[in-house]
Amino acid sequence: MSKPEDVAAVGGEGNDLQLEGVEIESNWDQVIDNFDNMELKPELLRGVYAYGFEKPSAIQARAIVPVIKGNDVIAQAQSGTGKTATFSISILQRIDPSIKNVQALILAPTRELAIQIQKVVIALGDYMSIDCHACVGGTNVREDMAKLQEGCHVVVGTPGRVYDMINRRAFRTDHLKLFCLDEADEMLSKGFKDQMYEVFQRLPQDTQVVLLSATMPQDVLEVTKKFMRDPVRILVKRDELTLEGIKQFYVAIEKEDWKLDTLCDLYETVTITQAVIFCNTRRKVDWLTDKLTSREFTVSAMHGDMDQAQRDVIMREFRSGSSRVLITTDLLARGIDVQQVSLVINYDLPSNRENYIHRIGRGGRFGRKGVAINFVTSDDVLMMRDIEKFYSTQIEEMPLNVADLI
Repeated sequence: MSKPEDVAAVGGEGNDLQLEGVEIESNWDQVIDNFDNMELKPELLRGVYAYGFEKPSAIQARAIVPVIKGNDVIAQAQSGTGKTATFSISILQRIDPSIKNVQALILAPTRELAIQIQKVVIALGDYMSIDCHACVGGTNVREDMAKLQEGCHVVVGTPGRVYDMINRRAFRTDHLKLFCLDEADEMLSKGFKDQMYEVFQRLPQDTQVVLLSATMPQDVLEVTKKFMRDPVRILVKRDELTLEGIKQFYVAIEKEDWKLDTLCDLYETVTITQAVIFCNTRRKVDWLTDKLTSREFTVSAMHGDMDQAQRDVIMREFRSGSSRVLITTDLLARGIDVQQVSLVINYDLPSNRENYIHRIGRGGRFGRKGVAINFVTSDDVLMMRDIEKFYSTQIEEMPLNVADLI
């Protein structure tokens, strides 16, 4: 581990936490940019593709394999780079579904994040008969204990409740192989430090430790020194996706019900080019597809309920340009990189701000121009301001001549 003073200090740019962090130096340069080449169990690979991933993100291509190999790993990567799936895939590969004991523990700073991670683990492990339990505050302690005593493979939790369960001997750590700490900078700066250390002390000596963090404040460096053995270090810069060259607009729409007519008015403009329209739920994708089709607009739709073969056909048609407009959910925001797409419409604003950059962001190196149009009801104004603040960007009201910009 390089000493902090050897490394250029960087601010937690673009991150809520303005912690002075240091950048770690990577000491692992293997990149595997195809899930097929990671030697994953067939049922896990099936889950990865069914989830909508097509190819690994930068962090996934670098970090999944060293974790699977059993190394302690510390990865510095921003939110929205595919971290959750990185450790979820690695953990699912490492556990033995036939042993109904907790083999992996993931700690996160908030209940919401823990539950989100639990959903990802369950979805990716869909074909593996995996039991993943969320062990978080604000839920019934007795039920929690019963669930843990019944047995599960993976626990995702918040430090207080997990520590409590270990203390009450409901959570047995003797089969634990892997401990993962997500958002480590937040975990260690939010007064969880003592609980975290308590949990660490209760883990078997040979537990593999995986730590993910956006910045590397002193607290995180301490953990890497105290609890990790010769960790593989991976740094992924946030330059994978950028909002550069993308003009972002909003259309203020008073009621949710009026979005459809607004879209139909825009549609005349849209068909000049290829467009992706994002909705927040599969049901909304189906609903919007039906509505547009019944008004005789040609659209194709894609979401996670479809099997891989169907999705491949739809993507092929869209890539070849024979279908002009694709309606989809966030699930596929990461998998779509279609050269010709110059217009993205957020029919719904994304429910979490990290997904915004995945929907409209570009690999900056392609230097393509684009336009993003956000439909914003009065309920969405706060979310839009939050997105602007998070990405230090400006979303302006859509001009009348938007067709000339696309």
